[in-house]
Amino acid sequence: MAAFWQQRGRRQENSGLGSVIDGLGSVFDVLLANARLVLGVSGAAVLAIATLAVKRLIDRATSPRDEGDPKAEQKSLEDSWQDLALIKTTPKPPKKQRREDLSEPLLSPARPVVPGEAADPRGSSAPLGAPQVKSSPLRCLTLQERLLSHSSQLAVPEIQVSLVPQLARSICTQLQNFLRSKCPELPFGRLFLSGALLDGLEVLAADHIHLMLPVVLDAGLWSLISGEDTVVRNPQYWMVKRIDLGYFPRGCSPWDRFIVGRYLSSSVLNETLHKLLVASINWPAIGGLLGCAIHPVVASRELKLEVKHDQVDLSITLFPVVEMEDKVLLAVPPEGLVENLWLESFYRAEVSRVKELDAGDSGARQLCLRILNGVCKSQPSLHKLGGSPVTHVILHLSDTASDWAEESLADRFQQVLEELVASLEKGVLPSYFNPKINLFSRLLEEEIDEMGFVLYRAISEPEVLL
Repeated sequence: MAAFWQQRGRRQENSGLGSVIDGLGSVFDVLLANARLVLGVSGAAVLAIATLAVKRLIDRATSPRDEGDPKAEQKSLEDSWQDLALIKTTPKPPKKQRREDLSEPLLSPARPVVPGEAADPRGSSAPLGAPQVKSSPLRCLTLQERLLSHSSQLAVPEIQVSLVPQLARSICTQLQNFLRSKCPELPFGRLFLSGALLDGLEVLAADHIHLMLPVVLDAGLWSLISGEDTVVRNPQYWMVKRIDLGYFPRGCSPWDRFIVGRYLSSSVLNETLHKLLVASINWPAIGGLLGCAIHPVVASRELKLEVKHDQVDLSITLFPVVEMEDKVLLAVPPEGLVENLWLESFYRAEVSRVKELDAGDSGARQLCLRILNGVCKSQPSLHKLGGSPVTHVILHLSDTASDWAEESLADRFQQVLEELVASLEKGVLPSYFNPKINLFSRLLEEEIDEMGFVLYRAISEPEVLL
C-alpha cells in the first residue's frame, strides 16, 4: 500500500500536477479572502473548514511517504477519512427564511413504521446528523366529516335572518291595508309569512319568502271535489264548488264574482290580484318608506314582488290560500285549459312531521334535509328536486330506518340518494301523506333523466355534491 502511494506521488509530480495544485491553492486563498464579503461570517467559516480539509487530503496524497514507517500509510488513510467526515458533518449555514415557510408547522409528526421495516430503537431510522424533515400526510375526510363540515357552510348570514322577515312583514302590513281599503267586500284573512327561512330550513341565502293570503269561505256555500274525480285525474288538485245555488243564488257569497262554471276559479282570482299588484299599488312610495325598491313582476304567472335592499335582494311570492276540510289549497293551477284547480300543499304537515320525529329520537332529519336542500340549490339540474320531494323521501325512510342519530348521518344521506335514484328510474315518488299523489308528475322526462344521471353518479361519489 505504501508503494502505491509513493508511485502515485511520483506520477503526479512527473505530470506537473504539483504546479496545478499550487494554482488551486492560490485560488482557495482568494476564495477565502472574499468569502466573508460574499457568504457572511457563518458561510465563510464553513467554506474555510471544507477548503482546509480538501487541501489536507491533497497534501497527504502528493507528499512522499516514509518507507521506514509501516504505520504511516494507515495513519494517512485514517486522517483522510476523518477529514471527509469533517466535511460531511459540517453544519450548513441557516437558509434564509421565506414567507411561505412561516405557515409550516415547527414539528412534524413521526413517520409510521412500514411493515417489514426495522424500527430504530431510538425512534428514528435516520442516521445521526441527518435532518429530520418529514412531510405530514394529507388527511382523507370521511363522508360523515364532509357532511358535517358542509352543513356549517350552509348557514344563512345573520343580517339576512333578521332583516328579511322584518322587511317582508312590513310589506305584508302595507299590502293588507291596501286590500282592506281597495276591496273591503272581499273577506280576506290576515296575511302571514311562510317558508323555509322561518322554519330554520333555509340554506345559503334568504332570497325568497312566501306571503299567504287566506281566502275565507262560508263552509255552507262551498265544498271540495278531489281532482281525481275530475277530467285531470290528479289527486293533488282540488276544485272548490259553489253549492246550494237554488237556495242561495249568486251574489250570496262575495266570492261568486270569481266563479267559472260553478267553481271558484284560481286563475281568475290570480288575474285580479295581479292587476292590483301591478297597476293599483304605489310601490315606489312604499319602497321609499321602507328603505328599499319594490317592483311587481309583470310577466310572471305568479304573484311576485322583487325587493332590492342595500343588504339583500328578496323575492316575495303571494299565494291565495283556501283552508277547508283539513286541506290547504293554493291558487296554483296547472298550465293548460283547466283554470279552476287548486293545488294541495303539504308544506305545513311536512315540516311539522319532520320536527316531531326529530324531537322524539333526537334525530338529524332536519340536518340531512338542510344539506340536501343546499345541494339542490347549488346544482342547477337539481333545483326542482329540493324542498317537498326530498322531505317526503326522508319521511318514507323514517318508517324503515330507525337510527337517525347524527353519527349515522352519512348512512342516511347515502340512503336518501339511493331512494331518489330509484324513484327517478320509475318516474314515481308517492306522497307521504297521500300515496295516490306522484310528486314527480309535474316534471318533464328530460328533467328526470338529468337529475337521475347526477344522483346516480353521486351514489358512488357523494363528494361531487358537496
